[in-house]
Amino acid sequence: MVPVQDTHAAADDATPFAVTDPAPLTRSGYRRDLAAELLIAPSALMQLSLIEAKIVVSYMRPERVPAGETFITEGDAVNTGFMVLLLDGEVLVENITVSRTRPVTVTVLGPGSLIGEMGVLDTGPRSASCTASTDIACAVLTRDSLEALIREQPALGAKFLLAVSARIAERYRETQKKLVLFARLAATMQQELDSKL
Repeated sequence: MVPVQDTHAAADDATPFAVTDPAPLTRSGYRRDLAAELLIAPSALMQLSLIEAKIVVSYMRPERVPAGETFITEGDAVNTGFMVLLLDGEVLVENITVSRTRPVTVTVLGPGSLIGEMGVLDTGPRSASCTASTDIACAVLTRDSLEALIREQPALGAKFLLAVSARIAERYRETQKKLVLFARLAATMQQELDSKL
């Protein structure tokens, strides 16, 4: 999966989810509804209503990623203009830490998880690698599609950006808490080592 182009072009499975699906029980309609429901789940953006989520999802395109494929690579500063809403399957999030050559699994994400949302907001390098541990289905929002949402639905675009920003801030706070815990653990371990000398 290399979603770097605008997603408002129509073509079979790469077609963006439609807001109004003439047959809502079809596979694409089901996926659209599922994507909207997952977008407002606690693991994603609870600040949106279901109707707002359906509109946002209409700017996304469905994608499938086979198991084993890395679709976001840590340090990549080129392919950053998209975020992913995981609809089905699991994704390993990994980092290369200082003094290691092999990645460390940070977390495993499941349906309803947002992945790569910082990339859709800025152009900085990716902060982690994401690999499909199973075949996954997802909805992709590119930066171009986000800009179209903001241009065409400014109030919803602003609300969506605030919700994504709040999610990023929440993850930052969680990371800060973990760092404090690790610092305390390191200090305790150092005290034990010092006391044995």
